[in-house]
Amino acid sequence: MGKNIIKIDAEKCIGCGACIKDCPAFYIELKNGKAVSGGTGCIECAHCYCVCPVKAITMEGYDETGCDEFCKMSDIDSDKLLLAMKSRRTVRQYKSTPVELDKIEKILEAGRYCPTAKNAQNVAFTVLRRDVMDEVEKEAVKLFRGAIDTGAKFVSGLKRYNIDDHFFFKGAPLVIIVSSSSTNDAALASSYMEIMAESLGLGVLYSGFFIAASKLNPKIRMKLGLPRGHKAVNCMIMGYPDVEYRRIAPRKKLKVNYK
Repeated sequence: MGKNIIKIDAEKCIGCGACIKDCPAFYIELKNGKAVSGGTGCIECAHCYCVCPVKAITMEGYDETGCDEFCKMSDIDSDKLLLAMKSRRTVRQYKSTPVELDKIEKILEAGRYCPTAKNAQNVAFTVLRRDVMDEVEKEAVKLFRGAIDTGAKFVSGLKRYNIDDHFFFKGAPLVIIVSSSSTNDAALASSYMEIMAESLGLGVLYSGFFIAASKLNPKIRMKLGLPRGHKAVNCMIMGYPDVEYRRIAPRKKLKVNYK
């Protein structure tokens, strides 16, 4: 961040000031009736690129493919969206049907476009191959079986847990690890990904148990091969559901304060 990656075509610029008004870093100014960028401090948020009415701004090093297509969230029926969000369920039963590559790419693209603090774009996605899934799940199962055996001596409820060979991934065909140096950024990306996956007819499970196992087992962390400085924040299990839910789950009353 900070280098001058914003390029403004002076011939196209009409000096409307839209980019200046919408720049959160106060990085662009008007000189001689034209928008000018420079110095340091740009956070590469692309607000100026998106708001320019004459497309006078480009961003060096960024892929602009498809950026002329645009859809507002308000174009989506809000009642139907809310109903779909209320109807979603965490899925723990999956068909063995593989998830198509084009659907995986859409899910990852949704994660790529999530907001990040200071526009850091510091979220990475690790899609596990079947052999890696099998290896890390085996390690996690071994770890948890030992923990359950020990813990059950002190907490009787733990005896109910059946740590079978597919306890973590539930036999699902797709596992994506969402990692970042920021827990909040990775959580936001995961939410975007889940909504996309659900819209594609897939079920999703956030495996907190596997994230716990990865923190406790260095073999798992090594096998995941996360980017330097990243931590595994979410393990997203995905696949076609082998269960059908028929109604919305009830919730306790809304807790909100207006002050």
